[in-house]
Amino acid sequence: MSAPNPRRIGRRLSAVTLILAFLASGCATTPPEPEPLPPVPAAAAPEPAPAPPAEVRIRPTAPERYVVQRGDTLWDISSRFLRDPWFWPEIWVSNPQIANPHLIYPGDIITLYYVDGRPYLTVDGGPRVRPTLRLSPQVRAEPLPPSMDVPIQALQQFLIRPRVVTKEQLEDSAYLMAARDERLVFGAHDRLYARRLEGEPLGQRFDVFRPGGELRDPKTRELLGYEAIPVGEAELVRGGDPATILLVRSDREALIGDRLLHQEAEEQNFLFTPAAPPREAEGQIISLFDAISQIARFQVAVINLGEREGIERGHVFATYQSGRVVRDRMAGRLGEQVTLPDERVGLVMVFRTFEKVSYALVMESTHPIERGFAVRRP
Repeated sequence: MSAPNPRRIGRRLSAVTLILAFLASGCATTPPEPEPLPPVPAAAAPEPAPAPPAEVRIRPTAPERYVVQRGDTLWDISSRFLRDPWFWPEIWVSNPQIANPHLIYPGDIITLYYVDGRPYLTVDGGPRVRPTLRLSPQVRAEPLPPSMDVPIQALQQFLIRPRVVTKEQLEDSAYLMAARDERLVFGAHDRLYARRLEGEPLGQRFDVFRPGGELRDPKTRELLGYEAIPVGEAELVRGGDPATILLVRSDREALIGDRLLHQEAEEQNFLFTPAAPPREAEGQIISLFDAISQIARFQVAVINLGEREGIERGHVFATYQSGRVVRDRMAGRLGEQVTLPDERVGLVMVFRTFEKVSYALVMESTHPIERGFAVRRP
């Protein structure tokens, strides 16, 4: 059996278009008039040299074999083998006998091996990898447990409902106006009245959200959008103006003035494989989700990089605290102002993207992460 070929997961291969030019010539009794020579094209600019491949560093304590345990996450497993867990796709090798090689399950046996000095990981044992056996006609099928890429329980509400909206969406969206009684705070199973829902069919589902603050680029001051803080989910039960809605689920208390937006039909992808972002990607944390001033592991930040910068789900960024400016009192009588170096304080992984911003989950932190911290390729 030949050694398995490495496959890079989460990379898109650009299509190559082949242009074939055919020149047709025919018979002629007289030679054609000579055509003027085309102008000599200018010399094309040389293409930039490709970036050198990233160095994948194996931990000195990495085991040769590891049995996946229930509760493991892909981040935990890759951290067990790699110094930089986001390089997992660089060394993960799929197995032809496994229907979906991108998923890892309890009981899988992951083996570390080397080919020409380069490390690779593969599944070579466990409940999904068995030797060829001659079986009787009786067959029993059992479903596999859920895959374990990142802690989905920490992400589920963010995966389904966080949104970035425009000023026009805020101004035109329907809103909660009142309740049957005089309460000001509402929860699941409350019936509420809303406006701007004329023409909507009964049973239509809406996301209830609260307008958040502006999202602006710290350097250019470009308005990137407005945060839509998820409140819950509502269903239209009676039309008219005002219409009647039922709050079928609440993540936080609903208030008068909260807005309604149609639920997005986008299919959510719950599989996140860590990967390095584009080399030129560099930005800042511009907002903290459900936090006042600081966040830590498994909390969420908003960064000023989005799909237009090539950011995708699974991209991992290091976060840096900017160095303070201090006075060196040993350098002369008045001292000298010195800028301390930036300090790396954690890692965040993008789990949802929009055109101009992205939501990222804190995977590691050695220090509280704050708004304004830099994010760039680790």
